[in-house]
Amino acid sequence: MANIGIFPPLTPELYVRNLGESLEFYIGLLGFSICFERPENNFATIELDGAFIMLEQIDNLDPNNDPWVTAKLEYPLGRGINFQITVTDLDGIHSRLLRYGYPIKLPLEQKSYRTNNSFLNIRQLMIMDPDGYLLRLSQFIA
Repeated sequence: MANIGIFPPLTPELYVRNLGESLEFYIGLLGFSICFERPENNFATIELDGAFIMLEQIDNLDPNNDPWVTAKLEYPLGRGINFQITVTDLDGIHSRLLRYGYPIKLPLEQKSYRTNNSFLNIRQLMIMDPDGYLLRLSQFIA
């Protein structure tokens, strides 16, 4: 179990269809660890390199009866958003994804992004998690 510590100012909570499958993906393939779980609520908070995500399994969440649900939820759940996660071992994650034949939406690449008057150099790839959330995994290049 990872140390809970202090959460960053923004910690997304993602609804998932199968918490066990999501944990296998995030822990087994990407290297996240569990901070804490509430199995009775099908809920877990996970962390990787300081990036925190809360996962909650949805069953029959009705937008008319649940204030946390804004509309009917259907796959892909991650429409309209992607998450950039800065990691320290992009090569290790990439190797695991390839070893298990996990689909990669954006192959590993090196990119420069302008930030005002300078440039950030990163290596990145993009995948989609089992519920359709896009994850851009990146590592800074010195």
